[in-house]
Amino acid sequence: MAQHFQRELERLKKKILSLGAMVEGNVRMAISAIENKDAQLAEKTIKSDTEIDHLEVDLEEDCLKILALHQPVAIDLRFIIAVLKINNDLERIGDLAVNMAERALFLSTKPPIAVPFDLEGLVIKTQQMLKDSLDSLVNLNPQLAREVCDTDDEVDAINREMYDLVKNAIRTNPEQVDVLIPYLSVSRYLERMADHATNIAEDVIYMIEGEIARHRS
Repeated sequence: MAQHFQRELERLKKKILSLGAMVEGNVRMAISAIENKDAQLAEKTIKSDTEIDHLEVDLEEDCLKILALHQPVAIDLRFIIAVLKINNDLERIGDLAVNMAERALFLSTKPPIAVPFDLEGLVIKTQQMLKDSLDSLVNLNPQLAREVCDTDDEVDAINREMYDLVKNAIRTNPEQVDVLIPYLSVSRYLERMADHATNIAEDVIYMIEGEIARHRS
């Protein structure tokens, strides 16, 4: 019975890592679609989300079955709870990638403009946070998870600055408002992805150390 339980936990870990890899791939595609105004890649991102949704549902059902059948305790219980929560955050990141891809479809029909903020810098930080949060899960590394949490404040600050820069750009070039607003949405989607990556990192800390890292002072 104990060996069967451990095999189920191992399958759960493989599934959550597979979901993480799929979500990372969709985020990369959505960002590339924005940067290159690639409608075909945007469509591919949107279609790929169905597979993410199905895996998210399967993972949740697996977690609930294990909880019901085995009634785990201590670190095994924390692991399953963490997987349930990380599963939800990854699905939400996938949804945000779809939102970004939809903006890419719209922008692909418009003439190019100079983006009035450091989109690349925000992209790099957000992607690194997502990668590090998943790496902290793979390697059971609470220190890396804490670094993800610390970086979230930097992303929030960049996102706040975006609003001022875009508002100024709209005042200067009001004819570009219909293109500038989608870029503002993209900034917000990236900031929300960073929030979910932070949630994942906090759940890794909880899983390893039993410490609830949310709402830290």
